[in-house]
Amino acid sequence: MGLVCRWYSLHQTFSFASRGRVITVNTARMAELVLVVEDEAHVRELVSYTLQGAGYRVQAVSNGGAALESAHRAPPDLVVLDIRLPDLDGWEVCRRLRAESDVPILIMTALADDESLVKGLRLGADDYVAKPFSPMVLAARVQALLRRAASPKVQSRLIELHGLTLDLASAEVRRGDSVVHLTPTEFRLLAALARRPGQVVSPGELMRIAQGYEVAERDAQEIVKVHVRHLRHKIEPQVDRPRYVLTVRGMGYMLNRKQLVDSGV
Repeated sequence: MGLVCRWYSLHQTFSFASRGRVITVNTARMAELVLVVEDEAHVRELVSYTLQGAGYRVQAVSNGGAALESAHRAPPDLVVLDIRLPDLDGWEVCRRLRAESDVPILIMTALADDESLVKGLRLGADDYVAKPFSPMVLAARVQALLRRAASPKVQSRLIELHGLTLDLASAEVRRGDSVVHLTPTEFRLLAALARRPGQVVSPGELMRIAQGYEVAERDAQEIVKVHVRHLRHKIEPQVDRPRYVLTVRGMGYMLNRKQLVDSGV
């Protein structure tokens, strides 16, 4: 019969050709929706083509106002956000999106200096790619962010600290009855340290845990330093005298074991 079958695991579809016809069967759930915000048409098309080829649905817009409108109309599973936009810049779009949701945000920027990276992370971005970028790297980072966001919930596991409670199932931190609003990356960093109280964890290892892939050590140091700074502002009674997340110079960070009540791990 000349039957030819092809299986695409990423798309979760299979195609077969028989008697001159190609039949494709989709066995997957609805693909994740990625909102792409980029004012340069050729870059927008490249990013859209790359992500569609990786099996995602894509909504592409050219400015910040349209991005916020699209996010309200059809909440995305992830946002790929350029910084230099013609109306609202990417910084402001990032700030507004983060104020409303925990959607993963991947910033794209030609501004490769440390100050720009720090600003993006400070505003709540989860990761970044520098222009010009490799489509393969872009797709891998999108996949890693979405994989973490979609991680199945586990039976409630609480880590009790003096004054704080971490719920590993709901990715939630509470101070008494009040929720402490952390970004997904901040929570993953704190949870990684809380699972190993009293043990030093290097920036590179923390990035592997939080981001799901390898990062150059120098970049890891800068990125983790920014996230830890923001984390301390949210959980520490005195930021300049941290109680929970301690710095071990030249080595990394650790959770202060003295603050542990009962980790259950």
